Amino acid sequence: MIAARKSAGFDRIFRLYNDRYLLRRQFQSFAMSGHGLDVIPAGQPAIYIMNHSSWWDGLLLYHAFRQTSHADHYVMMEERQLKRYAFFGKLGAFSIDKSSPGDIRQSMRYGGQLLQNGGRVWIFPQGEMKHLDTRPLGFRPGIHLLLRQAPVHTPVIPVTLYYGLFQHARLQVSLHVGEPLREDWQNLRSAECSALLEEHLTSQLNWHRDQMIRQDGNMADERNLIPPRRSTDDRYDQYRQWRKR
Repeated sequence: MIAARKSAGFDRIFRLYNDRYLLRRQFQSFAMSGHGLDVIPAGQPAIYIMNHSSWWDGLLLYHAFRQTSHADHYVMMEERQLKRYAFFGKLGAFSIDKSSPGDIRQSMRYGGQLLQNGGRVWIFPQGEMKHLDTRPLGFRPGIHLLLRQAPVHTPVIPVTLYYGLFQHARLQVSLHVGEPLREDWQNLRSAECSALLEEHLTSQLNWHRDQMIRQDGNMADERNLIPPRRSTDDRYDQYRQWRKR
């Protein structure tokens, strides 16, 4: 297992690079809606579960928690990918090797220690990238191991990320934070725990998708994390107005 090795200096530099260059060049906009990432009081642990459909997911959630949260966040990442993109470790990523039961247990113990210290841990329970419309989501059972290592009644916060083309050439991205889930996790069996969490995240993702489609790419209570950029048609309309003068 590869532990996180956060670097405040690297984080400051990468945050600017991610915000001003990477994401703004790739996406039309990025907005967040729902309860907010700091719905849990500062210093208290929480586990965030999120669907995983794109390589950009990690950079987007990093941007979201660096913009809106004062908590100490960590992200569980596939070991093969963390070895390839080692810089993520300086931003709070730690690894899991799903091919090794021993490594899985070690990663969950490490995640539990972070939670015991009041940290926030992000996990992609699908275990791999799957198409946004894949159903069932297909949760792996490992999340129950993490919950068993966490303080009693640690909340699980469902977060859904939805990408779509809505009247623009580039994708709009929407992140929705659901209501914290509180259960006696230690007394649930592994299969029950996975099924319960998968049901909640699936329901939220379906609702999130339907709202985005119905409202043409917007959520009622959204706040911009990356403001909408001017599209090609916006520039053309401006040019037409200029020609009429």
